[in-house]
Amino acid sequence: MRVAIVHYWFVGMRGGEKVVEALCDLYPQADIFTHVYVPEAVSEKIRAHRITTSFIASLPRAAQNYKSYLTLMPLALEQLDLRGYDLVISSESGPAKGVIPPAGALHICYCHSPMRYVWNMFHDYRERSGFLTRWLMPPLSHYIRTWDAVSANRVHEFVANSRTVAQRLRSYYRRDSTVIHPPVDTAAFDRVRPEDLGDYHLMVGELVRYKRPELAVQAFNRAGLNLVVIGGGEMLEELRKLAGPTVKILGPQPFASLQHHYARAQALIFPGEEDFGIVPVEAMASGRPVVAFGRGGASETVIDGVTGTFFMEQTVDALLEAVDQCGRMPFSPEVAMRHAEEYGLARFSREMGTFIAEALKRHNG
Repeated sequence: MRVAIVHYWFVGMRGGEKVVEALCDLYPQADIFTHVYVPEAVSEKIRAHRITTSFIASLPRAAQNYKSYLTLMPLALEQLDLRGYDLVISSESGPAKGVIPPAGALHICYCHSPMRYVWNMFHDYRERSGFLTRWLMPPLSHYIRTWDAVSANRVHEFVANSRTVAQRLRSYYRRDSTVIHPPVDTAAFDRVRPEDLGDYHLMVGELVRYKRPELAVQAFNRAGLNLVVIGGGEMLEELRKLAGPTVKILGPQPFASLQHHYARAQALIFPGEEDFGIVPVEAMASGRPVVAFGRGGASETVIDGVTGTFFMEQTVDALLEAVDQCGRMPFSPEVAMRHAEEYGLARFSREMGTFIAEALKRHNG
């Protein structure tokens, strides 16, 4: 069986790329198709596969400005030649599922989310854009939105990474899906002794606007509490200017530093609404509680009052109240770690492998 994996772009190793890694374990012979590929930014496991890029990769500064070419990506996807493949697995968050699969092939889409910038977060992105982008977004997004909805018909079966995303698939594409949570390498994290805990809270993730990192910085500035922020992104310098004396913005860090800070934090702060959110699971795998905005994927992975606390409004007051509640909450690191194991790599491979085998049987009659 010839297998093609289609992923939107490879410019780093985040949750979507971890899913591709797990798919590569399931199908070591698979070929990979994408818009932009930066070899040094991805794992050896992904680099070991034959990778074909769309014409987006040949455009000026594509590795840095790939999102600027969003309106060309539908055309680019449709030019990828998938003749001869029996199984096509698209990994969707940016444009990926819109490839044209061979007539007899099975196309399964693992959806991290329908494109946020044209669907559920369109107005957020537009509101925070410059004048020219705000002016261009409505007509261009209308075109992409129409194509995106139509191209959903090229998918035989959808897999959603959370119940939150499954609801979006019903709302925007009128399609049902099977929920299979993405893989988290929970075994890579360890807890420390209580006496080794630090005096700081921790925020981890890409520093982009929809994740609301400024909310955490503002809250800890006001409270005078210690906060460590790990991650890079478009808001890095802005947050460094915003940070007060108790907030440390470390920027991107190696994995060893991430492990160290997870295990010693008082709690993880998770202020945005995520599709799934691997970071809270990693914190719980380290035996630490989570203070999270109570919508999106975190509402499915964090157990309120057991492995963390929720705040229901994205305000400084609500976040600080949840931090206080978390500090007074009875908390068991062992319970949090056992709960995190429910999202491990072996579970994903088992569930995804079974789903694909059954989908192939249905497809082939």
